[in-house]
Amino acid sequence: MNWFSHLVRDERGSSIIEMALMAPLLASLVVGMTDISRGYAAKLKLEQAAQRSIEKAMNGEKETVLFETLQSEAMAAAGVTADAVEVRYWLECDGISQNTSPSSMEPDYEKVCADGATYARYVNVRIEKSYSPMFEVSWLGANQDGTFTLVGEAGIRVQ
Repeated sequence: MNWFSHLVRDERGSSIIEMALMAPLLASLVVGMTDISRGYAAKLKLEQAAQRSIEKAMNGEKETVLFETLQSEAMAAAGVTADAVEVRYWLECDGISQNTSPSSMEPDYEKVCADGATYARYVNVRIEKSYSPMFEVSWLGANQDGTFTLVGEAGIRVQ
C-alpha cells in the first residue's frame, strides 16, 4: 500500500502524458497551416502569371493583335490550358463600359468615344486553376471533388 500511495503522489510523468494528449491537435494545426500556405503560394503564382502577361500590354502597341498573345503568355506562365485564361479589353466612355461580353471585344476595342467624352481603355487577364490540398475537405468552399478553384487576376489601363 505504501508503494501505491507513493505512486499516486509522483508527478514526474505528467508532462509526457499532457504532451501525448496535445500532440494530435498540434500536428493537425501544423498540417493545416502548411496546406493553407501551399494554397496561398499557388494563388500568388497565378497572380504573378497574370501580372507578367499584362506587362506585355504595357510595353507593346495597343492593338488587338498584341492582346491575342496575352492568352498564350498567361497560359505559359501559369501552366494552364486556354479555357482557364480569360483576356478582356474594353473601352469606357465617361466611365461607362462599351463592352459587355468577351465575344464582342475586337469591335469594341476599335471604337472611339464621342467628341468631348472622357475615355479609357483597359486590359484584364484572369487565370483559374484547381488546387488540391494534402487532405481533402468537403467544406470551406471546396468543390465537389475536394479541390479549390484559385483565381489570379491583373488589370491595367492602357490608354
